[in-house]
Formats: sequence, C-alpha cells, structure tokens
Amino acid sequence: MLVVVAPDSYKGSVSAIEVANAMERGVNRVFVEAQVRKIPIADGGEGTVEALVASTGGALRSVEVSGPLGDPVRACWGVLGDGRTAVIEMAAASGLPLVARERLDPRHASSYGTGELIRAALDAGLRRIIIGIGGSATNDGGTGMARALGVRFLDAAGRELTPGGAALANLATLDLQDLDRRLADSELIVACDVDNPLCGPRGASAVFGPQKGATPEMVAELDAALARFATVAQHSTGRDVAAQPGAGAAGGLGAGLLFFTPAHLRPGVGLVLETVGFADIVRTADFVITGEGRTDFQTAFGKAPVGVARVAKTFGAPVFCLSGGLGQGADDVLAQGIDAVMSICDRPLTLDECMRDGSVLISNAAERLCRIIRAARARR
Repeated sequence: MLVVVAPDSYKGSVSAIEVANAMERGVNRVFVEAQVRKIPIADGGEGTVEALVASTGGALRSVEVSGPLGDPVRACWGVLGDGRTAVIEMAAASGLPLVARERLDPRHASSYGTGELIRAALDAGLRRIIIGIGGSATNDGGTGMARALGVRFLDAAGRELTPGGAALANLATLDLQDLDRRLADSELIVACDVDNPLCGPRGASAVFGPQKGATPEMVAELDAALARFATVAQHSTGRDVAAQPGAGAAGGLGAGLLFFTPAHLRPGVGLVLETVGFADIVRTADFVITGEGRTDFQTAFGKAPVGVARVAKTFGAPVFCLSGGLGQGADDVLAQGIDAVMSICDRPLTLDECMRDGSVLISNAAERLCRIIRAARARR
C-alpha cells in the first residue's frame, strides 16, 4: 500500500514537515506495512523554502540581509535537490512577522532584503530561482528589491529616493545602468496566488495595505505613489505591467519583478507541486492525506489542499483533508476533488491547546481516518 501525505503547514503551530511526520505516525499505527511518501508542500508563502528543500532532498542556506525597516535579519533560502535551482521566500527577508506591530509602517518598509536573497543565489552560481512572495510587510512596488540588484530611483534633482513606497511620489527617473547583468541569463519563477493589479481599488495598497498598518490616508498616499512609479518604470523599461494579474502581490513586488527581471508569475501551489514531481509520486497512491491550519471558503479557491486534490484526482486517488479548524464554507472543497474534510480536534479545545498539541492531534486524527478507511476496505 502506498499512502501519500502532502500537507501544508499549520501556520504558527506545526511546520509542513512536522505535519507530514505526524500524519505518517498515525497512518503506520493502522497500516503497519504501508509505504508512506511524505511531500510537505506550500503555496508560495511562509514555509515554501523548507517544503521544497525537504521534498527534493536539497539544502538550506542562510545569509544576513536587511529586514523591512533596515534592521539586520538572518534569512534562510535553499538549493533544491537538482543542485541548480534556488528557492527564496520574500517573507524571510521582508515579511510581516519581522516587524513588531507597533512599528508597522508600509510607507517606509523596504523589500531590499529580498533583493539581497536574489543576489545571494546569483553569487552562488544559480540561474534558476523560484521566489515565493506571500506575507510581505512592504508596499514599495519591489523597488527595494530592485535597489539591491543595482537600480537607482531618483527625484527631479537627481537625488536618490529614501526607501519605501511613500517616497515614490517624488520619483522622476530610473538609472538602470548597474542592474545586475546576471539577471538577463537567469530564469525567475514567482509563486503568486493573488491576481491583484498594482494600483486602484483592488491594488496592493487598498487591499493589502491595511494589514500592514496603513490607515485610509496612507492607502491613498501609497496608491498614488505606486501609480507614479508605474508610469516612470514603464517609460524606462518599456514594460507595461501595472495592470497584470499579480502585479500588486506582496506590496507590488510582483510588479517590481516584472519590470526589472525576466520573471514570470505562476500560481503558487501548482508551481510547488510541479517542482517536487507530485504527479509522478501520486500516480500509484492508494489514497492521499493533505491538510492545513484552517479550511474554509478560501481553500476552494486553490489553496494547497485543493491543489493537491486536483492532481491526485487525475489518477483517481481518494483525497482526505485533516485541518486544524473548519470555518464557513469548508465543505466547498468537496466540489474541488477532496473526498472528506475532518478537524483534528477530538474534543473541545482552546486555540492555545490546539497549537501546543498540534503534532499529537494530527497523528491521532490520521489514525482515526485510517481506521475508517480500513473498515471500509474490509467490506469490499
């Protein structure tokens, strides 16, 4: 028997690798002889580096970079098992968890550290780079990232702008002369699960700015500044990207990557599953167990468990989802290839208890699920 476990992380509690290990323990309590293939996954946000490195037998690396407000942070990135592909999470360098709530300021936060991660991969001789861009603290259109790769952003007097999105209101010209030439020979693949444009009511500032600390007044200021950036960048690069789906992702980092690098944007979970060769792995599976921290109506729009189910269903494999919690619309996933969705909670529990005991609850839930499967198979 082949059982594939392909979970996302339970954010803030259990990493995708730890979830997969817990599921394996539960499966093997019931199906002792089963081969359990563990494929920790992610959708481009936090945990993408760890999941892809683990699933491909790669290696983690780390480097000190500038955090969103300029403080030094130690950021992990990875080299996949093929030895030629780097994987980077912008959240590791420019992410929301790196800034204390009272210090959040999207007007001045910079994606410079993300550019430093890209540069580290280039310095290591890698020319194929996967970049996950979820969870940013920034709203600078990716200009910080571009600065780290050699682009200069100047006002009408030729002075370099200060970091952050607000300063882009004074942008007059770009200097691309020192843009890292290695990018021209590189492939950048961006894991992006939103389709927002750069500006406007569905843009980076309006939709994602408030969660980064932006007031309504800041949103208007940042949106106007990004519009100015888009105009100048289009004139300088010849690329019209502001309205492209995903340009507004990660505070406009999507647009910055499209303006200044040969990047192309891909749906996150699909990219991750393709990278780990999930279709070949699941082809002969007896069943698949996936999971995430909370399943609700958003999951059905293509989050990790549904991405797993869509591939597994092409081979007729049953798919079961074990979730930390079930919210409104959780049953919507049943129309997306998931055969059943279950909470890992076996009794009334507080959130703190669930997060503290996550691994035990997951392994116990996997065991309960497998007992049901075993009973059903015995009646055939």
